[in-house]
Amino acid sequence: MRVLPVGERALLVELADGTGAQALHAELLRRRAAGSLRVREIVPAARTVLLDGLDEPARVRAELPGWEVPPLPERAGAVLEIPVRYDGPDLADVAAHWGVSVPEVARIHAAAEFRVAFCGFAPGFGYLTGLPERYGVPRRATPRTSVPEGSVALAGPYTGVYPRASPGGWQLIGSTDAVLWDHARVPAALLSPGVRVRFVPHGTPANPTEAAPGLAPEDR
Repeated sequence: MRVLPVGERALLVELADGTGAQALHAELLRRRAAGSLRVREIVPAARTVLLDGLDEPARVRAELPGWEVPPLPERAGAVLEIPVRYDGPDLADVAAHWGVSVPEVARIHAAAEFRVAFCGFAPGFGYLTGLPERYGVPRRATPRTSVPEGSVALAGPYTGVYPRASPGGWQLIGSTDAVLWDHARVPAALLSPGVRVRFVPHGTPANPTEAAPGLAPEDR
């Protein structure tokens, strides 16, 4: 862990990996809720957590490296289900990269339980982790100038859903009608860090884990 000052009342905490960043984010939220940490904003990223608006930044910077941060709980909170049509134009490329058939891509993806690690890129866009490491995929060599709103996509270890049409280089495997960002909704974002997510195929009532022979039991 490395703790860096940012301005007068903020700290940027650098962690070794995304799992460490998610665990620290959960612990910071717990301490703020308990009243032992006074901070306005706690913003996780891929391997960092930003604390902005600290009452005592110098004290927190000195104490943070000595904190005992418990591992991130495997399952906490309700699961948000997002309906998805596995109809993306990059399904065949993803299948080839994984070494499976096109239908197996949908089964493997729907079998996983995801967690929003952090948000960014566009309002409402969450970076979801949950697929085993071997299912990571590269970004497209040539990004698209416009990716449709609601596109379900993969890049590296992450799954994401485009909240609006925008350029993008992720591999598109499906689409959803779920509204990721709505100014009239409180909160406006459907996804926020720590939320558990499952993608539910349209017209598939069975438990997706049971219907996924492409996902080994130890990866579920």
